[in-house]
Amino acid sequence: MMTIGLLPALTTGLLAQLSWGGIISVVALVVAVVIVALQALLLRQRRGGVDGDGTLAQAREEGELIRQKANLEAENIVKEARIKAKEELIASRDDFEASTKQRRKEMQKAEERLTAKEDNVDKKLEQLDKRAADLEERDKELRAQSEALKVKKDDLEVKIGQQIRELERVAGLTQEEAKRQLLARLEESLESERGTLIHRFQEENKQLLIQEAQEVMITAMQRYAGDCAYERTTSTIPLPNEEMKGRIIGREGRNIRTIEAATGVNVLIDDTPEAVVISCFDPVRREIARITMERLVADGRIHPARVEEIVAKVRKDVEAEIQKAGQDTVNQLGITRLRQNIVTLLGRLKYRYSYSQNVLMHSIEVASMMGAIAAQVGLDEHKARRAGLLHDIGKAVDHEVEGTHALIGADLLKRAGEDDEVVNAVAAHHEETEKSSLMAILVQICDALSASRPGARSETTELYLKRLEQLESIGNAFDGVENCYAIQAGRELRVIVQPEKISEERASILAREMAERIEKEMRYPGQIRVSIIRETRSIDYAK
Repeated sequence: MMTIGLLPALTTGLLAQLSWGGIISVVALVVAVVIVALQALLLRQRRGGVDGDGTLAQAREEGELIRQKANLEAENIVKEARIKAKEELIASRDDFEASTKQRRKEMQKAEERLTAKEDNVDKKLEQLDKRAADLEERDKELRAQSEALKVKKDDLEVKIGQQIRELERVAGLTQEEAKRQLLARLEESLESERGTLIHRFQEENKQLLIQEAQEVMITAMQRYAGDCAYERTTSTIPLPNEEMKGRIIGREGRNIRTIEAATGVNVLIDDTPEAVVISCFDPVRREIARITMERLVADGRIHPARVEEIVAKVRKDVEAEIQKAGQDTVNQLGITRLRQNIVTLLGRLKYRYSYSQNVLMHSIEVASMMGAIAAQVGLDEHKARRAGLLHDIGKAVDHEVEGTHALIGADLLKRAGEDDEVVNAVAAHHEETEKSSLMAILVQICDALSASRPGARSETTELYLKRLEQLESIGNAFDGVENCYAIQAGRELRVIVQPEKISEERASILAREMAERIEKEMRYPGQIRVSIIRETRSIDYAK
């Protein structure tokens, strides 16, 4: 009974979850289940035999009621299933109609687009047909024009041939000969123009290079402003009183002789009150003698043994000062890997002078300018400073070794294992050896800059101007000279000559004659360059 009571609910639940395709199967299954349940109930009643016929009748009635109820429920289920099936059918039909309608609209739009494209294609085909017709017409016209031009060309060739033959007859030249003459004249004209252009470009480049070189040199000089030192061949020692002169001379002159012998200087005792003069060409010996004399005067004990003792101490002090000056210079310029004997020679340059210019200060100035210029022209800055500092190293020993200071310095550096480029730059900075690199030229330039700038050497303004005037007067004394100028602080004499009087060959001879006369009549430091300028100008006027 419980099973039969649950059947409607179970069947209803199943029907709610099934579609129209499985509803009929479900209904048939439910009916079969009900019949099976009734048969089972009847069978059980028969086997039991409980309460006889009354019970059986009651059971039949209940079974009939159950069957009727099941039929009723089955009919209800079938009706509900049919209703749901119809609803699903209607919904499916609506969906189908909607989708069909949408597709119909899309197909209509696609058809409209295809129709529009077909119309565009038709129009384009018409345009192409029209263009093809136009091109065919133009082709016909061009063919006609080409034929006409060909006829005209043939006619012109005939006429040109006739004209050429007539010109050849009149000129007496063939066409090839006329071409050769024309090309020859054109070549001459172009050669002249090319020469003019080359000369103009050379002059322009020359001026630009000169300007750039001047800017580089001026920049280098501005970056270094060293003090000017003046040469002195004598040193004056002040004395506390006149009595000290007698003590310096000593008994029978033994003190003064000991001083001169120990230091290698001349001690001059004259009428100058309370002063003694020490004279020597060697600045180192003169410095040792000066310090010795000052210490003897301050100490008051002057005798030969004391003199020799102080001279020995002062010599050690001066040597230490020389070593310190060399090392300070090397450190100042950032020079590395320099042998100790070369550093010592650099320190000795502190007491050496060249034309009143301190050689060590001059070497530092040259090294600084070389480093500045090398950095601007793309050379090795460190090597440039090294070559500039060492270029006058030979002056430290040139009074002891025979030869020029440039060659002596180059030999010293070569034995010290210095770089070949630096050695050549030192040897060639006074044209005594052929230059092998730009470094040698740069040393020569910076050496001249340091030595020739006004104020570097102890010339008074009056003497300086007098020397320039004398230099110009020597140049103006020669026949054919138009103008003469002393430039570069008197290191160059620039002479402008009259071209109608002085020929090219005579100009070279004139330069040599002026140089020889300058060498005979003047005293000057370094060298003076004589430049002869001969210029021919041709002027005409277009009217």
